[in-house]
Amino acid sequence: MKQIKFTETVLRDANQSLIATRMPFDEFAGILSTLNKAGYASLECWGGATFDACLRYLHEDPWERLRKINAVCRDTKLQMLLRGQNLLGYKHYPDDVVRLFVKKCVENGIDVIRVFDALNDVRNTETAIRAALDAGAEVQGAICYTISPIHDLDSFVKTAKEYAALGVQSVCIKDMAGIMTPKAAFETVKAIREAVDLPVVLHTHSTTGLGFMTLLKAVEAGCTQIDTAISCFSGGTSQPATETMDYVLREYGYDTGLDQKLLMKINRYFKSYREQCLKDGLLNPVVMGTATDALIYQIPGGMLSNLVAQLTAQGALDRLDDVLKEVPRVRKDLGYPPLVTPMSQMVGVQATSNVLNGRYDLISTEIKNYVRGEYGRAPGKVSDELKKLVLDEEKPIECRYADLLEPQVEKARQEIGPLAESDEDVLSYIAFPTLAENYFKERAARRKRTYRYTIKAIGEEV
Repeated sequence: MKQIKFTETVLRDANQSLIATRMPFDEFAGILSTLNKAGYASLECWGGATFDACLRYLHEDPWERLRKINAVCRDTKLQMLLRGQNLLGYKHYPDDVVRLFVKKCVENGIDVIRVFDALNDVRNTETAIRAALDAGAEVQGAICYTISPIHDLDSFVKTAKEYAALGVQSVCIKDMAGIMTPKAAFETVKAIREAVDLPVVLHTHSTTGLGFMTLLKAVEAGCTQIDTAISCFSGGTSQPATETMDYVLREYGYDTGLDQKLLMKINRYFKSYREQCLKDGLLNPVVMGTATDALIYQIPGGMLSNLVAQLTAQGALDRLDDVLKEVPRVRKDLGYPPLVTPMSQMVGVQATSNVLNGRYDLISTEIKNYVRGEYGRAPGKVSDELKKLVLDEEKPIECRYADLLEPQVEKARQEIGPLAESDEDVLSYIAFPTLAENYFKERAARRKRTYRYTIKAIGEEV
């Protein structure tokens, strides 16, 4: 019987796409043992925006969150998304930081690391891939799928070959905006399978309504693993539903390995939380429907939810359509980068600024750094107008930007001092200095309060 593997995304990308990664550990702790036994090939539970959200909004230690998941999920591989030289942040880090970060990810429970670069500049994934392989992790090299005058089958196959040469165990096609058509999925999977002798995984979104068809045609072309979300956290800007794809592929004669009864139990568990998110306004109905405009604007799920939140906070949600129209213009000016983190956020912020303040009247620091070459090679030509505004007489960076960065781990250890209790704390501080330092201080204060109450209780007992 033919086999197809499933990666469940409810613990990471599904909740990142629908509720901006605001799901606390306590909301899913009670279902972890069931997720562990349901038959998934992997649970995507870390990486992406989870690290930032844990420190910034959930007041959780992201490393402790991972350890807690790992303590329960011993039978199913834990998977994370890593932004290459960006790690889980929004800028490039020195190689010593990347190596230590990847090593600690594996030590704390990660089994599968999906590595990508926002520009498909594989130079920016090499250090992370080698570190992951050295640590014993399974590595997926992810190709950011996008549509533009310069992206075609040959460019995607070229990237797949570059990943294969680095020793990855599989190649993932990462369709972050849900714009890959069934025809394109079949052709892309087939071309990559013929070019490299590696399993091909497909990640897509339901944003445009293409997701289910796209996954099915990918499987027909030889894709061996797909990303899906449990049904109550599926659809819209999230992934296609796990149960639906399981049902369809079984009918086609595939062995999915999934336990349908346990899938029902998982879905029932998350339904109540979904209803609470709707009631609290955390889950905005805007991101739950089918948005065919994304076929033009190529807005990924997380980017759309962030744009909605950003414009709502500024009292300008009525300008959403204008911002969506500005996004492809900014993208063209930047040489058609794929809209994936951090590029999606950078393009989205700049498009919003252009609409609210005037075109390039304000240029973000990140966009300036991109034009200089700090994020890697632009896929296409950056507009002369933008280069003139940013570079003036300055020469762009031609080498891998990380080659210009000084080692940072030891320096960070000295800066944060005794507030950091482990290498993991030091890495949190490097990634998000202010957030991490505030968290460490709150943690110390909590411990003091707990100690004081414990001593008081002992004294009262005596």
